[in-house]
Amino acid sequence: TAFGAVRSRFESWRRSMTGNNLAIIVLAAGQGTRMKSRLPKVLHPISGRPLVGHVLTTAGRLQAAHVEVVVRHERDQVVAALQADYPDAVFVDQDDIPGTGRAVQVAVDALPPDFDGDVLVLSGDCPLADADTLSAFLAEHRASGAPATLMTALVDDPTGYGRVVRDADGGVDRIVEQKDANAEEAAVREINAGMYVFRAATLRDYLPRVGVDNAQGEMYLTDVPGLLRRDGDRVAASVVSDISVTFGVNDRAQLAEVGRLLNQRIVRRWQLEGVTVIDPTTTWIDDDATLAPDVTILPNTQILRATTVASGAVIGPDTTLVDCEVGEDAIVRRTDATLAVIGAEATVGPFSFLRPGTVLGAKGKIGAYVETKNAEIGEGSKVPHLSYVGDATIGRGVNLGASTITANYDDVNKHRTEIGDEVHTGSHTVLVAPVRLGAGAKTGAGAVVRKDVPAGALAMSVAPQRNIEGWVEKNRAGTGAADAASRENSAE
Repeated sequence: TAFGAVRSRFESWRRSMTGNNLAIIVLAAGQGTRMKSRLPKVLHPISGRPLVGHVLTTAGRLQAAHVEVVVRHERDQVVAALQADYPDAVFVDQDDIPGTGRAVQVAVDALPPDFDGDVLVLSGDCPLADADTLSAFLAEHRASGAPATLMTALVDDPTGYGRVVRDADGGVDRIVEQKDANAEEAAVREINAGMYVFRAATLRDYLPRVGVDNAQGEMYLTDVPGLLRRDGDRVAASVVSDISVTFGVNDRAQLAEVGRLLNQRIVRRWQLEGVTVIDPTTTWIDDDATLAPDVTILPNTQILRATTVASGAVIGPDTTLVDCEVGEDAIVRRTDATLAVIGAEATVGPFSFLRPGTVLGAKGKIGAYVETKNAEIGEGSKVPHLSYVGDATIGRGVNLGASTITANYDDVNKHRTEIGDEVHTGSHTVLVAPVRLGAGAKTGAGAVVRKDVPAGALAMSVAPQRNIEGWVEKNRAGTGAADAASRENSAE
């Protein structure tokens, strides 16, 4: 299609803008004291990934030759959290010299000595910068021919940001940090977004010249543009149109706001792919989730981690799915499920709890107030209500009566229950594992099954019923029940 051709040309252009002539440095060494957390700031999660994970995912889409993550605070925890999911990233330790300039310097020193491409510097706490925005940023840098380009934005309230001070010709003259700005500089509305592209040679030449003579006593990366200008070189600036891509996270309030914005993007993306989202404001979809066209998401629903939902399925309301697989045309209502598989045309809920290892076959049913765990439930089988099914294998066409329980735990070990095809249990059956019910077997109401039941057999727990007449009137005299019994007995 014409759209496909355009998209293909765009991808070719983006690859030409990135590729082997690009290195990406992700700054993730800070402590993030304003988060007031034992967890390093860059590991706080939104949309199913840590903050820095979103940055590294975007870096991967840019197909850079080198991706480096600068770490220091809780470095072992940060590395352990990231290296499995981002095996191509190289972790570089920052030393005791503080500041973004020093962080970039140690990362540049870790690059191959013969690398002479561009270096894109990103912040590990800015997860909203997407690959298309950064590709355009790189293209603008390369078109300018400048040795350095910074991303900027125009804001109404620049408090807390570095100000971009321009010269008389409109070029970038310098960047002034908030604590070092005078009154005139503090009034500038153009801010430094904290994303940069430099030629590698420029960083190698200029970073050794950056000092710590400032209010914070840090090596500022933002001093490099000033040094370039002092030497008569040009510094380019790319003003981003969507200011949200520049948003960083410094505290829990900003974490929530950035999470909301990222979720808005994700929800809108799926809407444009053919998913109906009834209430986007109460729907949360993680970045790794996958939804097919004609899925319907009802309010107050969370589709988390690597959950996949097939075409025609209806999810919600009031439902949370974590790492689940939902088949075509299934219906899942008011359910909490983790690591579960729900077959095509199956129904789940309301008020169901599916724990890891639950597999519900096509056209099956898990109904109201049912809990399942490590249970395989065959095609067309039903667990309609008020039951617990754990560590069980259930065949096709089975119907478990209300309040059926698989008693899988003997206080030491877990045991498995096996139920053949077309088995029907009476209400309040307890299956004491390990036990097997053969195909077509049945149980009477209230049965406690401790031994295997042959195919086609009826299992019953039979005890004669004993009625002690007059017990209520004798032992509960003066109560409403005793008075009612007395009236009925007198009438007889």
